[in-house]
Amino acid sequence: MLQSSISTQLKEGNVDDFDDLVVNNNDVVLKNIAEDLRNRLPIEAMFNSEHLAIQKIHQHPLPMIHVDAFLYDDDFVDSLCEEGKMSRNYCTECGSYKTASLEFISHSFSLMELKFLYQHVLPDLTGKVVVDVGSRLGAVLFAGYLYSSASQLYGVEMNADFCQLQEMTITKYQFIDRIKVVHADICTQASLLQKADVVVMNNVFEYFLDRLEQARRIYSSANG
Repeated sequence: MLQSSISTQLKEGNVDDFDDLVVNNNDVVLKNIAEDLRNRLPIEAMFNSEHLAIQKIHQHPLPMIHVDAFLYDDDFVDSLCEEGKMSRNYCTECGSYKTASLEFISHSFSLMELKFLYQHVLPDLTGKVVVDVGSRLGAVLFAGYLYSSASQLYGVEMNADFCQLQEMTITKYQFIDRIKVVHADICTQASLLQKADVVVMNNVFEYFLDRLEQARRIYSSANG
């Protein structure tokens, strides 16, 4: 039935409708990936192996929680708050009604941000190479596979746990022909950066390195 419907639309020249159908299917795939990852991670979407990131969050002067924007959109966060699994506020004086908003941080783009990145911000990526520095869950890679024609998408990730998680998703969704995950420090990947047409760095250093090391790595990444 679906195949017949698509054929009819194409014959009638409804190419835009067909394009919308393809895009919507890609949305579904990306949402399914997010659901898979939610089932494999705690709510804060962080591994115990992220020692420095966890330490920096705990040292922040105001209460802060990590909520991964790829896994949890605002509606999802609202539902978690209603279930008592998460809160947007904290009590500044225990037992009182004096509350303040918690600061939320994310190391991932949301699904909407990913679509905007590939469909409006970046040019046509046909035949191009994309490198995501600190690929973490792989959201930038998976969205690039679905929403662009990039020939290769590389994720460079230092954390072995996240590399393994990405590899599992790549295998399950058969992305292996265009996505490759490199378990390495980006400072050792000069040759990869030199052949990249697009380099994505989204909040990649702030919670993982001290300020001097952040500056050094940004300089190294920019100068190959």
